[in-house]
Amino acid sequence: MLWRVGCVSFFSKAPILLVYPRNRFLHHSHHSLKPIYVSVRCVNRFSMSKLTHLCTSAALIRQPTSSNAPISNRSRKRARRESPEGLLRHKLDTQGDLVEALRLYDNARTSGVSLSQHHYNSLLYLCSCCGDGNGNGNGNGGFSKDVVNLGLERGFEIFKQMGIDKIAPNEATFTNLARLAVVKEDPEMAFDLVKKMKSCGIPPKLRSYGPALFGFCRKGMANEAYEVDAHMVESGVLAEESELSALLNVSAETKRPDRVYEMLHRLRATVRQVTEETAGVVEDWFESERAAEVGEVNWDVGKVREEVVKGGGGWHGQGWLGNGNWRVTRTQMDEMGVCQSCGEKLVSIDIDPKETENFTTSLTNLACQREVKADFMQFQEWLQRHGPFDAVIDGANVGLINRHNFNFSQLNSVVNQLHQMSPSKRLPLVVLHKSRVTGGPAQSHNNKKLLESWKRSGALYATPAGSNDDWYWLFAAVSCKCLLVTNDEMRDHLFQLLGTSFFPRWKEKHQVRLTTSMSTHRPKLHMPPPYSIVIQESEQGSWHVPTIVGDDLETPRQWVCATRARDPSSHTL
Repeated sequence: MLWRVGCVSFFSKAPILLVYPRNRFLHHSHHSLKPIYVSVRCVNRFSMSKLTHLCTSAALIRQPTSSNAPISNRSRKRARRESPEGLLRHKLDTQGDLVEALRLYDNARTSGVSLSQHHYNSLLYLCSCCGDGNGNGNGNGGFSKDVVNLGLERGFEIFKQMGIDKIAPNEATFTNLARLAVVKEDPEMAFDLVKKMKSCGIPPKLRSYGPALFGFCRKGMANEAYEVDAHMVESGVLAEESELSALLNVSAETKRPDRVYEMLHRLRATVRQVTEETAGVVEDWFESERAAEVGEVNWDVGKVREEVVKGGGGWHGQGWLGNGNWRVTRTQMDEMGVCQSCGEKLVSIDIDPKETENFTTSLTNLACQREVKADFMQFQEWLQRHGPFDAVIDGANVGLINRHNFNFSQLNSVVNQLHQMSPSKRLPLVVLHKSRVTGGPAQSHNNKKLLESWKRSGALYATPAGSNDDWYWLFAAVSCKCLLVTNDEMRDHLFQLLGTSFFPRWKEKHQVRLTTSMSTHRPKLHMPPPYSIVIQESEQGSWHVPTIVGDDLETPRQWVCATRARDPSSHTL
């Protein structure tokens, strides 16, 4: 019997007879059965069993059953996935070889496979990856010159075909084209594409600006790079460390001290601790001749001090102070925040109480969206009755530190240490999931007694089944403005949802971390540092830049210290 399959549109010219086993589709009238035509090349590419399966899948979509039974979503998805378009999409999404991807594309066009926006974007992405399409690396990303040229030529050709096929571009399309433009060493084109994207009503993302920004910076075109940066600000897109580091570097290379100063402060506000690459850019600037030439010799000490207080400490923003060569070293801070190189003491930068209040509201809204609202509101009411606390403990994290099984003794040791140092002499709040309170080690006689004592003291909250206890202990610590005991770095998806620069500043001032002694196995509390681990500009004009090397717990953090000779008698009040 012959079967017609409309979705396999790339079959043509050569007739082929398909013999089907008996199934429910053969109950249709033989009048609906017409021959299909398959090219020899397609027969070679697809086995008979594959063709049979494709025909069956297509029939599931297109042919009604005799019983008119509805087709399941699962069957529809499977049919789409195993259609020529679906198979091409899968191959392109998992393809890292540009030459093979282009072969698949050419075959698809020859065979009449309908290409979607996703197909085109996948192809453009692979073409843009043939070189350093972001403009922030070196050379062509390891690809041969022939492959780079192939990607450039075919990439723009594919985009042109996308227009012919009347497939609307989206943000990914423009971004991939911008990457291609930079591979072509044409950051102007990359920037024009971002402008066109915005004029088309497509909001640019940070990645959309990267090709133009890094392309201009790499060419030393500082003014053009600043223009891209201004366009980002206008579009509400915030630069991150790699972008700010590139702007800092091009500002230093083109000897623009005011711009260097601006970028250092933007790094301070946005990044806090810098990577080794950025630290190297900072060191190169301070060691340069231009850096030694700039700076006020007679500055208004009172004005600088006033601005330090207004900013919460740690910076003044009044420009370079002093003159002469800078002494640049890698150093560490002692426990009190005193620089081991220059002897200057770092400060603890204040947090605006209004920021804390706004963050608490934002945290509440997110938690109510992610948790059962009634459960979280019940917790808020409970906290109102039993709080505030001097400390909150992430019970699951503390009970499992360096342990395979949950350890109540370890948790109790932390509770007792916090109780002793509490200004109000209250027990800290222990937040545990309900399963930890009712099952496993909680069933032992001693642990039951311990849990009961915490409950009677109003110092234990068991989060309900199905909840994420992270929302509970974080909200309790923020709303009580107290210490939070956990070794959780709070970097996963849940905390990324908070999307605010406030959170790392709050965490730095409130998180208590733990280590356990190998001899006593007793947990040791590491209180928040008495200084802020963030880029600091002193009233005397020196700079301290923390790097991500070291963690202030087991390995001392490395800082870049930049200071120069000062003559305090020359300052005017």
